[in-house]
Amino acid sequence: MKEGKLNEPEVINIADNKAVKVPTPVLSVSPILLSAPGRGEEIQLRVSAPTSGSQLPIIVFAHGYGSSLDGYAPLVNFWTANGFVVIQPTFLDSRTLALSPDDPRTPLIWKFRVEDMKQILDELDFIEDSVLGLKGRLDRSRIAAVGHSFGSQTAGMLLGARIIGIDGSFGEDMSDPRIKAGVLLTPAGKGGEDLSPFAAEHYPFMNPSYTEMTTPTLVVAGDKDISPLTIRGWDWFTDAYTLSPGAHWLVTLFDGEHLLGGISGYLVTETSDENPERVAAVQRLTLAYLRSALYPEDHSWAEVRKEFSEGSNQIGKVEGK
Repeated sequence: MKEGKLNEPEVINIADNKAVKVPTPVLSVSPILLSAPGRGEEIQLRVSAPTSGSQLPIIVFAHGYGSSLDGYAPLVNFWTANGFVVIQPTFLDSRTLALSPDDPRTPLIWKFRVEDMKQILDELDFIEDSVLGLKGRLDRSRIAAVGHSFGSQTAGMLLGARIIGIDGSFGEDMSDPRIKAGVLLTPAGKGGEDLSPFAAEHYPFMNPSYTEMTTPTLVVAGDKDISPLTIRGWDWFTDAYTLSPGAHWLVTLFDGEHLLGGISGYLVTETSDENPERVAAVQRLTLAYLRSALYPEDHSWAEVRKEFSEGSNQIGKVEGK
């Protein structure tokens, strides 16, 4: 991308699948249990951290519908090996909890998710004490929220997105000033008339407004991600970028479907577009973006974008505004 031409897409290629820096050994502890009486279930956490280093930045990660703290190892392992502490809760919609559709909590699962993420930030002291060797090593001034699919709605609300009610009014502001940056992987787009009849009937909360999402954010979408939740095409997943004043960057992965090549786990059978290079692109772009967003003096984002724009092995493009 040339200076001063932020609207000109950059073409991505993966000429070299190395990490952005030499990875370090990591440790992972689960389950860590947070008491949550109003939730009806303790919050189960996985905490992954480098075995060395101090003043470590934090990612709170929101999984997609039905997943758990055990998912998304390709991303979590990569981020952790490159210097982040990653905290993963299991939300009430997880298949591991098998919550009944008739459970009175089910209609508000979207809200419980956001509250779970906030409680994690409230209890960082307890989390540090629960992981051997982690005490005093977190940089609480550098926290990012990342989510995939349904998890992107969760993370997006922490970044400032709101739910539009059936009467057209904005729902509760659930943003959190402790979150300094975010990454939304395949986030849902506009609701209302853009929803399929099925989604409109079963997921009335899927009606986000991104106009209040001012926290710096990267959006990632695949141009073959066709969803039964919308009557639109794959571009529905780019609304968070188009409509948000805080989402300054969009990555579009060519031929990417909803799991972006397999980010939800190694050898996951539900991955219909398995592609290690696509996963590598998500790993490296998200890591570089978060480094530069949390550390303004860090040029990783500009450097990785430049590297990906060179060569002929094209896998996607980056757009900025």
